[in-house]
Amino acid sequence: MASTSGVVAQSAFQKFLNSPAGPKTIHFWAPAMKWSLVIAGIGDMQRPAEKLSLTQNLSLMLTGLIWSRYSMVITPKNYSLFAVNCFVFGTSVIQMGRIMKYRTSDEFKQQQALEEKKVVA
Repeated sequence: MASTSGVVAQSAFQKFLNSPAGPKTIHFWAPAMKWSLVIAGIGDMQRPAEKLSLTQNLSLMLTGLIWSRYSMVITPKNYSLFAVNCFVFGTSVIQMGRIMKYRTSDEFKQQQALEEKKVVA
C-alpha cells in the first residue's frame, strides 16, 4: 500500500522527470539544443544584410515550418519542439525580409553594376 501512495503522491518535478517528453528522452533535449539556432538568428540581427545567406535562412525557415507541423502530429505532442521551431521560423522570416529589402535597394543594384564592369574590363 505504501508503494501505491508513493506513485500517487509524486512531486511535480518527479512527474516532469518521468514524463514521456521529460529530460530522460530525446523529446526534451532536441528542442533544448535547437534554441541555439534561435539565439544565433537573433545575434544575426546585428549583422549587415549583405553578409546574410539567403539559402541558409530559407532552409531554416522551411525547417521551422516543417518541424512545427511534425511536433503536433507525433505522440506525445511536443510543445517545446513546436515553440522552438516557431521561433526558428520567425527569426528566419525576419532575416529573409532583411535580405530581400537589401537586394531590392539601389545600393545593391549599384554594387552589382560595378562588379559587372570589373568582370567585363
